[in-house]
Amino acid sequence: MAAEPEERLDVHRDGDYHRAVHVWIYSESTGELLLQRRADCKDSWPGQWDISSAGHISAGDSSLSSAQRELDEELGIKLPSDAFELLFVFLQECVINNGTYTNNEYNDVYLVTTLTPIPLEAFTLQESEVSAVRYMHLDEYKSCLAKESGEYVPYDVNGTYGQLFSIIEERYKDNIESRSLTLQKQINRYAPIHLEPELTSLSEGDREALGYILKASIVIDDIFYEQVWNSNCTLRDWLKARANYSSFDKLKWLYYSINKSPWSCLDENKAFLSTADSAVKLLTDATKSVSGWKGIEYRAAFPRDNPPGANFYPPDMDKMEFELWKNGLPEKEQKYATGFFTVIKRHDALLPSILAQSDGSNQTKTSDDLFVDSNLDVTIGPYETYEDGLFSYKATFEAFVGVRDDIATSQVKLFGDQLQDLEKHLPLDNIYKSDNVSAAPIRVINLLYNSGDVKGPQTIAFNLPNDERIVNERGTSMVMLKNISEAKFKHILKPIANACIREEQEDYVDFEPYYTHIVCHECCHGIGPHSITLPTGKRSTVRMELQEFHSALEEAKADIVGLWALNFLIKKGLLPKSLSESMYVSFLAGCFRSIRFGLEEAHGKGQALQFNWLYEKGAFVLHSDGKFSVDFTKVEDAVESLSREILTIQAKGDKPAAQSLLQSHASLTQPLRVALDKIEHMQVPVDITPIFGTANKLLANDQ
Repeated sequence: MAAEPEERLDVHRDGDYHRAVHVWIYSESTGELLLQRRADCKDSWPGQWDISSAGHISAGDSSLSSAQRELDEELGIKLPSDAFELLFVFLQECVINNGTYTNNEYNDVYLVTTLTPIPLEAFTLQESEVSAVRYMHLDEYKSCLAKESGEYVPYDVNGTYGQLFSIIEERYKDNIESRSLTLQKQINRYAPIHLEPELTSLSEGDREALGYILKASIVIDDIFYEQVWNSNCTLRDWLKARANYSSFDKLKWLYYSINKSPWSCLDENKAFLSTADSAVKLLTDATKSVSGWKGIEYRAAFPRDNPPGANFYPPDMDKMEFELWKNGLPEKEQKYATGFFTVIKRHDALLPSILAQSDGSNQTKTSDDLFVDSNLDVTIGPYETYEDGLFSYKATFEAFVGVRDDIATSQVKLFGDQLQDLEKHLPLDNIYKSDNVSAAPIRVINLLYNSGDVKGPQTIAFNLPNDERIVNERGTSMVMLKNISEAKFKHILKPIANACIREEQEDYVDFEPYYTHIVCHECCHGIGPHSITLPTGKRSTVRMELQEFHSALEEAKADIVGLWALNFLIKKGLLPKSLSESMYVSFLAGCFRSIRFGLEEAHGKGQALQFNWLYEKGAFVLHSDGKFSVDFTKVEDAVESLSREILTIQAKGDKPAAQSLLQSHASLTQPLRVALDKIEHMQVPVDITPIFGTANKLLANDQ
């Protein structure tokens, strides 16, 4: 840390709790940590060996910029932000110097990973802070700390700080064979499906346009990779370039391609790669020059945990900092700060290229009897907010290109026609209902290509846009991906039903009720509370009020209200009575499918909430043979009660109630474990991964 300011002395004299950064430099090739010897004039642990670099976080500074600053000031090393990996936060509480120095410090512990040691003559030491530096093997340093050697500043290697050693040790174990097996098992959970829809319905003009649309969709992929995490594109290019180096490298690239990040969608976003697998970068001017040394080669770091703010916010920003900053803005700027299409940066960050956005306001409306149509169906833009785990404010880019199925599209028109009547009869107090529900146009397509935010499990339908402002002005549009639904039913849902549903109800699991509920699910996103009035009289939206709980609760609402709506339409005689039992059993089997996505994912979390609620109400029954059935005498009331619960929470914008409901019910209970164990034993794929044969041929021909 720079010179001892009066503020720092006061903090340690008074024992105030404060924040600081620890920065460790680790050399891969030698397994060594860089240590600094504290200057003899220091008022704490003088002359002892300590962290590579450390210092307080000053008021107004960020954690990351403080780490960069301390490394530069103390050691003369200038590194970019992607060199710093935040490992954990450590609370150090101790009293030294006969009670005159109290250290109550929250430390953000960073790791910088270099390929080889930095030559000692490359360092420029700050004399008032550092008297010497040296490298020491990880095991030797750990042993010295364990022995409480007086030469070293003490850290408890058996406590929180021991994570430093365990993380590095685990990362560099010789475990290529076991990691390869694990990656192969993870990949095997996805069934590869070739998507080659017929293009015979496309006109010559459509075919020509399709080539340009596919190219635009590829650009969407690049945008989404950038949105997930700030160095994601670097990691993608590194893994792709090395994919043919070895079978292990190929597996890393294959599983990364499915997840579009180093975090596994089906494993609660647990990292399947580490910084040790990451790209190598060379800096020739990060230190003073040394003859014969080309410069620092470092690993582009990435966090062990999927960053909740993705790349929409600074990586070291938390919710409290954002709220304090936002609340100090004018009202108009607050709306920009929480809007779909803005990115939050620090002043010292490099601004990315600005992407031109359009909400379609420049489109000219035509009279109802004049229109231009095509069998091509294209959706491109920023829509979903799942990646923003902090607030659900920011939207990621995605693209879907398909060929419309006119016959199937005509069959689903019923649901759009009934939306206002469904809204009127929702199990919700009338004061919360809308008199003006606009039916979203419903299109059924066969998917030709997708890109952007389409990682991991594949969507079977979407209802867009999500931006309430555009929804209010122009409504929404619903798209069903029929060939994706058919593939999931055949390869996943039927095998799950064979494993988990009692024999007497197994035949109820059929594609028609499964697909009909999917359609109704998407329609039900359009009913219920969206724009709401809070008890204070303030106008808001469900998304803004429920924040990080919104996505899971909204998915649960669309599912459970979708079941309620199907029952309502059956009673009106608009749907066949044959659905009345099969839809519930198909839904039960579908619960197990969605929960396998993991409870960190909105659909999986929402599905666990529904299953556990219906199980508690006796609507779902677990039998002694480990299989499940539906109690048709109880399921209707259970569905209605949960629908009312969720809709009311949304209508009131009641975030504590949303949190409580999810915490109490969105968990992996014992009945769910029974089902998941059966499915795992049968090695049923968790989802599909599409192979776009037709699109790839078109793109290849257009080169």
